[in-house]
Amino acid sequence: MAAKIKFGTDGWRGIIAADYTNANVARVAKATADWVLKTNPQATIVIGYDCRFGGYLFCQTAINVYVQAGIKVFFDQHFVSTPMISLAASKLGCELGIVITASHNPPSYNGYKLKGKHGGPLSVTLTEQIEALIPEEYNIDEKTMDELVKDGKVELVELEDMYFEHVSEHFDIEAINESGFIVGYDAMFGAGQSILPRILPQADLMHCDYNPSFYGQAPEPIAKNLTEFQNYIKQTKHIDFGLCTDGDADRIGVFDGKGTFIDAHHIILMLIYVLHEYKEMRGKVVIAFSVSDKVKKLCAHFGIEVEVTKIGFKYICEKMINEDVLVGGEESGGIAVKGHIPERDGIWDGLVLIEYLSANELSVNDLIEDIYKIVGPFAYNRLDLHLKEEKKQEIIANCKNGVYKSFGPLTVERVEDIDGYKFHFAKEEVVMIRPSGTEPVLRVYGEAADADRVNTILDIVKTQLLG
Repeated sequence: MAAKIKFGTDGWRGIIAADYTNANVARVAKATADWVLKTNPQATIVIGYDCRFGGYLFCQTAINVYVQAGIKVFFDQHFVSTPMISLAASKLGCELGIVITASHNPPSYNGYKLKGKHGGPLSVTLTEQIEALIPEEYNIDEKTMDELVKDGKVELVELEDMYFEHVSEHFDIEAINESGFIVGYDAMFGAGQSILPRILPQADLMHCDYNPSFYGQAPEPIAKNLTEFQNYIKQTKHIDFGLCTDGDADRIGVFDGKGTFIDAHHIILMLIYVLHEYKEMRGKVVIAFSVSDKVKKLCAHFGIEVEVTKIGFKYICEKMINEDVLVGGEESGGIAVKGHIPERDGIWDGLVLIEYLSANELSVNDLIEDIYKIVGPFAYNRLDLHLKEEKKQEIIANCKNGVYKSFGPLTVERVEDIDGYKFHFAKEEVVMIRPSGTEPVLRVYGEAADADRVNTILDIVKTQLLG
């Protein structure tokens, strides 16, 4: 009996050659094709892959399944970012966009993301419908890509060109490039490695070459994974803004000119500030449960409505499709903004900030200080605990059953449980505990007035959790 395939918070992911195989990709593609034809018999699909191992091969398998079902397919033969596929689904009028990617996961993983014709993640309900259609097995006789193109079943497209034109319509790229504002960019060997240098040809580049193994490093733009880029900024002392994106370039990380890492909570705050105050754009803010309450504080100051969702960008996307949303963001660095598609896009987010800072001759720290005047200073950090499933479930059960009344000297004042468990202490200090939806880890998040205090809190909590 074939293993059951489940979609997590952001599509299906598995370890290459173990769970993620051509046979299983064919099963998922068959369910996708069946759902698409049931939804719209004349539907088309656009598909692409990022820089991970086997991307083209897995695309070829999926495309053969779609074509055999009678679906026309648009395909870019070169690696693309996830936002490029989402944009293409919208602009080409496709019923679905498919991205063969495992995003920020370790290099041993690959995955399968579903994007809707609105230009963002497919809704939870529709994703579940596709999942329910996955067969036990599905075998096909594959044709080569050349044969499929020759038969007129596949149309080759240049999605990077489409994305570049879209960016050029919304940003004054010439002004940025002539401003003297120096951008450093770490692609983490991911799918942003081609498009960012094209947009900002004077950027100082790192890890912008093709390496499907990512040199063994998970391409997630968090501080511990970016020490080489951080040290480069500190040593050269000439970069004004350090931009980092993950494997499929939908998540963002930022460094200031001193080489200090700026987490996603601060990035969300900066985007709200710039879009609301500088661009005079309006709309509500939607954040995932793991995002800092400092966002609520800034929005209260500006009179902006805030809504909190479960973790998983698809929940935020649903709000962006149906409501007027200014910024939608996650703690993980996945952030979408008004004026673009309802999709996370690390490069687009970076350009919003770069354009503002370069035009006003400001530093990242100037902007953060303006925000701190409103919400107060804070720091955030996260531990990823790799635990046996039994221990992980024990901790979650303790959270659910109210076992944790305190952590060492930290007395719990209140608990939120929208998605995971957020423990509030005195002085606006917070700890959140939640199992990952895409990896076998337990995440422990901490927030306090400064980095040293956060690390102290996380150490206290970790010690108690592990017993």
